[in-house]
Amino acid sequence: MYVPRRLLWVDCTAGALAGAAMFVLSGWLSSLYALPRGLLVFMGAVNLLYAAYSLSLAVRARRPKDLVNLLVFANGAWAAVCLGWAGVFAETASLFGFAHLIGEALFVGGLAGLEWRYRDLLLTAP
Repeated sequence: MYVPRRLLWVDCTAGALAGAAMFVLSGWLSSLYALPRGLLVFMGAVNLLYAAYSLSLAVRARRPKDLVNLLVFANGAWAAVCLGWAGVFAETASLFGFAHLIGEALFVGGLAGLEWRYRDLLLTAP
C-alpha cells in the first residue's frame, strides 16, 4: 500500500507546483489560454493555499478523520469549480485553456476519489 500512503505528498506537491507555475506564468498563460489573468492568479493562489493544507496533513503522524474528509471535500469542490469554469469559458478559451480546466478537474477529482477510497489508510503516517 505504498502509493495510497503517499497520496497526501502527491497532493501537496502537485498543488504547490501548479500554484507557483500559475503565478509565475500567469501573463503568458493568459494569452495562451485566452482566459483572464485574474482567474489564473486566483487559481494559483487557491492551489498554493490548498498545497499548504495538504502539506499540514502529510507531515502529521496521525491525521484526524474530519481533516482528511475536508481534504476530500475540497478536492471534489475544486474539481466542480474547474468544470464550471470550463463551461463558462468554453466559447472563449483556447483549446489549451479549456484542456487545462478539464485536466485540473480530472486530476483533482481523481485525487478526491483516491483519498476517499484510502481515507482510513491516510489517517496514519508515513
